[in-house]
Amino acid sequence: MTETRKLALVGYGKMGRLVERLASGHGFEVVLRLDDHDNRKAAGITADAFAGVDVAVEFSTPEAAPENLKRLAQAKVQCVTGTTGWLDRMADVQEAVEAAGTGLVWSPNFSVGVAVFRKLVGLAAELLSGEDAYGAWAWEIHHDAKRDAPSGTLLHLIRTMEESGYRRKIDVGSNRAGKHPGTHEIGFDSAADTITLRHAARSREGFAHGALKAARWILDRQGVYTFDDVLFGSSRDVTEPRP
Repeated sequence: MTETRKLALVGYGKMGRLVERLASGHGFEVVLRLDDHDNRKAAGITADAFAGVDVAVEFSTPEAAPENLKRLAQAKVQCVTGTTGWLDRMADVQEAVEAAGTGLVWSPNFSVGVAVFRKLVGLAAELLSGEDAYGAWAWEIHHDAKRDAPSGTLLHLIRTMEESGYRRKIDVGSNRAGKHPGTHEIGFDSAADTITLRHAARSREGFAHGALKAARWILDRQGVYTFDDVLFGSSRDVTEPRP
């Protein structure tokens, strides 16, 4: 039987509430919730407030996330974050996590389907990297409340294409409308044919389940990981439990 562990939510918007609703199914009890009002400038993240918390799931804003993550590390709290738009501060966050000896899983998208989709995009980009007849595009649509555009997921997909050897121009487009949970599309086009790869989310539940899966995985690990490490394995796993 899975041991119930104590979970804190840093950011209590739609994703935070959804994670809370699904938490018990992953063996978690939510014991602390911080929203924008009681965690301004990460003031709510203290060692006392988080005493006994096993792991935090952080879904906040690009402006708030870096300080939240550093404070969580300093409070010796394991963490998962799905906030996007802050990766220019990753070096600072990683330094704090490593100094504290804690663990962090970050991802612009915690959907298992998106993780597999990105693998397929990378393979297609690699196979077409030497085929100059093929141009490429990357496009996404999300709900009108999403702040960053292009999305962190689309930027991750583009980075995957480039790292897979596709060096030609990639035309990028984004739309924000209605309540769309998120669709990402990568395409390759030539005079002869078109290849289209698309992932469409039906709801946010897949993201929440993935974040909770990552929260179980990071409990006894040190260092900074991605969701790929959770799903596909990591050579950087710590073999001994955290102190």
